[in-house]
Amino acid sequence: MKKILAICGSTRADSANLKLLQLLAQWAGSSYEFTIYDGLASLPHFNPDLDVEPAPEAVTALRQRITDADGFIICTPEYVFSLPGSLKNALEWMVSTVIFDGKPTGLITASSSGEKGHEQLLLVMRTLSAGFTEETQLLIKSVKAKVAPDGQIKDATTEEQLRRFWAAMGSLIDDNLVAE
Repeated sequence: MKKILAICGSTRADSANLKLLQLLAQWAGSSYEFTIYDGLASLPHFNPDLDVEPAPEAVTALRQRITDADGFIICTPEYVFSLPGSLKNALEWMVSTVIFDGKPTGLITASSSGEKGHEQLLLVMRTLSAGFTEETQLLIKSVKAKVAPDGQIKDATTEEQLRRFWAAMGSLIDDNLVAE
């Protein structure tokens, strides 16, 4: 079974971004093994002096999970017109690797505005050579007005955009596996 690893850029327990990932996990059903990484807050602060073999255990474990995944999804809010520090920290630990090189990747920024954070997410993931397309990236503005407390989408346009994103993500993973 194909594996998708997802990371929520928010460490809040009741995050709208986490709810979006949980919805995608429901949509994955039995088609994918969909795992939401929950160790973001426990990663050590990035330090190039520690980015040697072996890297810190939590970093090594995350790198292995990304390597083992057939696809990777980030769903993040924007904090102060930027990426959340905990997500940026995790991504900084990946700079010295090639684990994202061509990896089918989906990028969602869901926030009040999100434009600057989304720009930065795209820049960082391009730098890491992640394999994403226009169809596997999505900016959801005013997310709190569009996601209900139970995680269901309240806005028909947003649900349609998310379903298109999900379909494109599946195609990207399937196309990548055929190419291997």
